[in-house]
Amino acid sequence: MADRTVLLQLLFSGFGTGGVYALVAVGFSVVYKSTGAVNFAQGEWTMLGGMTTATLAALHLPPALACMIAVPLVGLVGLMSERLAVAPLRIPTPMAITLLTIGIGLATRGAAMLTLGKQPMGYDGFSGNAVVQIAGIRVPAQTLWVLAIAAGFLLLAQLFFSRSVPGKALRALAADRDAAALVGIEPGRGVMWCFALGAFAGGLAGAIVTPLTFISYDQGAALGFKGFSAAILGGLGSLPGAALGGIVLGVAEALAAGTLSSQFKDAIAFAILLLVLFLRPNGLLGRADTSRL
Repeated sequence: MADRTVLLQLLFSGFGTGGVYALVAVGFSVVYKSTGAVNFAQGEWTMLGGMTTATLAALHLPPALACMIAVPLVGLVGLMSERLAVAPLRIPTPMAITLLTIGIGLATRGAAMLTLGKQPMGYDGFSGNAVVQIAGIRVPAQTLWVLAIAAGFLLLAQLFFSRSVPGKALRALAADRDAAALVGIEPGRGVMWCFALGAFAGGLAGAIVTPLTFISYDQGAALGFKGFSAAILGGLGSLPGAALGGIVLGVAEALAAGTLSSQFKDAIAFAILLLVLFLRPNGLLGRADTSRL
């Protein structure tokens, strides 16, 4: 019975962490689909979402309201980053955009350090410090909020890309930029919205995970690496793959930390990334032709 309880505790912890990784992976996927580039600013936007929400909560705003203000602000940062840095590129090759996002990430980290401070930040969850009893184990209520919000966002994102006209336009842009331009879809505007959506997803991930673990200005790279590993695991460019990769990575980390040692937790993401690249480069749900979101 004790082993079963410990296993359930680890699984819930892994699912909560995996939901955060899945949101970060979505940010990587949408930018990759529109540009072919890897957005190395994604982790910094995740950090920015957490620190901004914590700062607003410290001003006595309700946590949910602080989150609803902070996350769109991070989305706006992503949009402005694309307009000011990526859009002016005369030859926007994937390599050029990838290198540029490194600079965007460094600038975001520096701005966060100067404006929000160096100290780790946190805030009470949407339900305070409440704990819920499930199947004989105690689960922080914020973990359930993370699961619900991540699942809801992923579902809405999938419906957006599969059912809405703007979403279908972005999919057409991802499939063939030149053909999309011929039918009236402006590539530059599509890339702009993909950067905004990626930043929004990252900011949301940071905002909802901060009550579970303190966050500081220098944690963006680690969060970005975990999200990138989840995206690669599920299949870079696939939204269902991002969800699956995030959950698998989160559960694997939790089981490794609980059954082996917490020192192995961060190594799991690197090990999984290497295994996938060697054995299945397209990821669990990826395809050689990744023209579909």
